[in-house]
Amino acid sequence: MFARCAWKRASSVLLLALLSCGLSPPAQAVKSSEDIRCKCICPPYRNISGHIYNKNVSQKDCNCLHVVEPMPVPGNDVEAYCLLCECKYEERSTTTIKVIIIIYLSVVGALLLYMAFLVLVDPLIRKPDAYTQPLHNEEETEDSRSLAAAPTPSGARANTVLERVEGAQQRWKRQVQEQRKTVFDRHKMLS
Repeated sequence: MFARCAWKRASSVLLLALLSCGLSPPAQAVKSSEDIRCKCICPPYRNISGHIYNKNVSQKDCNCLHVVEPMPVPGNDVEAYCLLCECKYEERSTTTIKVIIIIYLSVVGALLLYMAFLVLVDPLIRKPDAYTQPLHNEEETEDSRSLAAAPTPSGARANTVLERVEGAQQRWKRQVQEQRKTVFDRHKMLS
């Protein structure tokens, strides 16, 4: 129920973000000052160091004469200096960026809520069984030979996927432990 509520919240945030993106003004409309800019990169010229200039101007005014202020060179060197500068008109959609960030944060939030749900509900799902608990304690105390040779009871049957996965994990852990002991024993005998 908790995950269902979190999923509804995440889906409503996603729907709201998509609606705001769909209702945003078209690309030809007047853009805000942070959405457009002209960027001029001017390399070093004589004794003047290189510099990057940014200014919010229209695309037709995106050149050195309109963007570079104050002009670092005297009047007769302006043309030579501007020929070295590379100016580019840049456009971006902050609305799209905001929507993508909202979607990303919604997905991360939903995953965190799901993780918290599993952490809280997992102990309630896996209640300790009075019959299997002593078997686990005995298996932990036995040495590796008896662990590998210990048969599983035929009457015990995995009821849930979690129990089956846990059983496979325990078998894998026993195999790894046996392999480690074998490797370390052989290493001691060789040296």
